[in-house]
Amino acid sequence: MAREGATAEPPRLVLVVGVAGSGKSTVGRLLAERLGWAYGDADAFHSEANRAKMAAGHALTDSDREPWLEAIGEWMDRVTAADQRAVVACSALKRDYRDKLLAGRPDAVLVYLHGSRELLESRLAARHGHFFPADLLDSQLAVLQEPEPDEHPLVVEIDRPPEAVVTAVLSRMRRESDAGVPAEGTGTERAVHAVAREGSSASPSPTGGSWRLVRGEQSVEVVRLGGALRDYVVNGRPLLDGFSTGSAITGGRGQLLVPWPNRVDGGRYRFDGRDLQLPLTEVEKDNAIHGLLRWTLWELLARTDGSVTLGTTLCPQPGYPFLLDVRVEYRLGPDGLGTTVRATNTGTEPAPYGVGQHPYLTVGTDLVDDAVLTVPARNLLRTDDRGLPIGQEPVDGTPYDFRTARPIGDLRLDTAFTGLDRDPEGRAIVRLTHPSELRGVDLWLGEGTRCVQVYTGDTLAEPERRRRGVAVEPMSCPPDAFRSGTDLTVLQPGATHVLRWGLSPWGYS
Repeated sequence: MAREGATAEPPRLVLVVGVAGSGKSTVGRLLAERLGWAYGDADAFHSEANRAKMAAGHALTDSDREPWLEAIGEWMDRVTAADQRAVVACSALKRDYRDKLLAGRPDAVLVYLHGSRELLESRLAARHGHFFPADLLDSQLAVLQEPEPDEHPLVVEIDRPPEAVVTAVLSRMRRESDAGVPAEGTGTERAVHAVAREGSSASPSPTGGSWRLVRGEQSVEVVRLGGALRDYVVNGRPLLDGFSTGSAITGGRGQLLVPWPNRVDGGRYRFDGRDLQLPLTEVEKDNAIHGLLRWTLWELLARTDGSVTLGTTLCPQPGYPFLLDVRVEYRLGPDGLGTTVRATNTGTEPAPYGVGQHPYLTVGTDLVDDAVLTVPARNLLRTDDRGLPIGQEPVDGTPYDFRTARPIGDLRLDTAFTGLDRDPEGRAIVRLTHPSELRGVDLWLGEGTRCVQVYTGDTLAEPERRRRGVAVEPMSCPPDAFRSGTDLTVLQPGATHVLRWGLSPWGYS
């Protein structure tokens, strides 16, 4: 039977189905982690008699499965009655099984993991210690009734790593919600759309709405436009020279820089035997600058009391014919704000990749001249008048040596630093300190960071914003890496790149 009519409630359940070897348990667990939901594995609800029967090489009958399906349904009802959401992984090979699990639960999304027989066989052959023997695949495929259109399944191929499959599921959920819902629809698409907006400010905004996190004396706000970081406040004091609510983003403030940070000379580069041309977004200097996702509206993927995860898809386009799924998590912890940016190549060919972010730090001085800066870097990149690297040199003996803390003064910085010295945890710490030395903020550079750009804002289009904050930009590669290849990441199909950085305030309690 088809599912019952929908409600306008957000989805509470995702049912992940597929035959043995499709990876439904792994995908379901990872999906639940990324959504911040509860997870239930249908295998855990089998009776000992069912397990013994399957281990002996005998297929279960419908009567064997009846109490099993009832137990799964009861668990789903308990979870939703507790006002939680859940992901459930279950073979649910027959239409009747899926109908029983979805009956009376219209606020559910059905995900079907599809793979070739050869792929399924190879996966089952590699299993060890599982109660389901590989030779039962034939019986599963004989019983399988693939989901029909009126079940509104999200069909995802499994010929990629589990993380990439999860990314594809989330992308499909977003695309389904964006496609709109026909009048006779089940409501699943409406539900996905509703959860994507949950927690976002509803008022019209040039940045498309926002989410605010609060933990003790800390609060942070991020916006849909580009997944950008709008502000970070500790005990009433702003630590970012960001942008006000309801205003447009200028100067790259808080923006994510994907799939390259800084500049590409002329927007032209060669990759994998092809000559490619990016749009020129810094026209006056004939450069492509700061990637392709700054002006894209990102979607909510997960939300907890202390974190928010946004995501978007970078589709193939002129100059960048590659497919990436990108997400960013902002998390408030006892030591400050942590940011994790992940990009997965969901396409079929290798892709060049770099990433950065563009926060402007402040410690409450009128101008950055009085702030005290520390940058633990041994080298800097010299640049030409178009902001492009022309060589690397040691900072020793130059005005750009900030390995020992000192005031910025009137020095103009738009400088990439490399050769970062790191602490035992593998983090490089850029510190901005108030002249009183009583308070400050540390920007730590973690996994995936290779260099950092420091910019005092002297060339900003708005004169009143110049030198009001210091942009400290974590980057995975230096400027013009698409052409030079320096520290450029080549993302293979299914591979994921991770960049981590964060802010640790001190002296604000």
